[in-house]
Amino acid sequence: MSRRKNELTYSELENIQGAVINHQYSFDELMELHKDDCVIRNLRPHTIKFYQNELRAFKGTLNGLGINPNSATINSAIIKRVIRDMQEAGIKATTINTRIRALKAFYSFCYQNGYIKSNPTKDIHSLKTRKPVIETFSIEQIESLLKACDLRTFIGVRDYTIIMLFIDTGIRANELIGIRVEDVNLKEGTILIRNTKTYFERTVPIQKKMKDQLKKWLSIRGVADDKELFITLDGTALSKRQVQTRVSIYGKKANITNVRCSPHTLRHTFAKLCVMNGANVFQLQQILGHTTLDMTKTYVNLFSKDVQKGHNKFSPLNNI
Repeated sequence: MSRRKNELTYSELENIQGAVINHQYSFDELMELHKDDCVIRNLRPHTIKFYQNELRAFKGTLNGLGINPNSATINSAIIKRVIRDMQEAGIKATTINTRIRALKAFYSFCYQNGYIKSNPTKDIHSLKTRKPVIETFSIEQIESLLKACDLRTFIGVRDYTIIMLFIDTGIRANELIGIRVEDVNLKEGTILIRNTKTYFERTVPIQKKMKDQLKKWLSIRGVADDKELFITLDGTALSKRQVQTRVSIYGKKANITNVRCSPHTLRHTFAKLCVMNGANVFQLQQILGHTTLDMTKTYVNLFSKDVQKGHNKFSPLNNI
């Protein structure tokens, strides 16, 4: 038998006390309890911030609808009303699903720990959405992004190296900012990725052109108090937001308007090029750091048409 929780639930307390718990937690109190639990479970700061932001937004919606968020009568009907209100406001289904995911985690925690009598999100399900089209850059657009970097400047060389690294490894922006100088092994041609989404460190390979560029960057990076590979002019580590902003700026400089210029688009582009060059799902899963094959299979299925087009164009039979 697995070890049970020490704190009794509402139903257990009712069985031994014959009465419902008198104390009713306010919404803010429940938010604080949930936040403490997230910290104890060692969730990432940005994950905790995500929950807090979503819950505050939910509270604001309730207030706007004239519903007391502290009320013990919050039920599935009210949750559905909030969802409907978001739909009528023109909010995308994917954004609404993000809110639903946060609320389900929050209220499940509250119920399982006996802070509320019932879980109002038990029968709430995510909205059906169309599978999004995964945008990618063309080779010409990648070249334009790189050309937009001013290689006569510290920032230009840094950003050029960053864009190259995204294209060569497909790492996430959050993973990139967590790379330390010591994680780069130029001799072996690998980089250790510590700050992963899955909490599992992994090593990604880099090819010669990338190694040569990293050598150039390291030669001008110099010594800084922060150990991170990519730093600002002040010697402090780059933030995720700064990286996203820099990629967006180069997209504008390169006059790229039909694709969202972001680190994640570079990641998608890496995946597409890997598939087109013959990488299998297991190789792609390892490099991209996916815990399951679901997203990796999505890449393969979406980009397999590009492989077919390439085969039709370059098949040796065309010359026979």
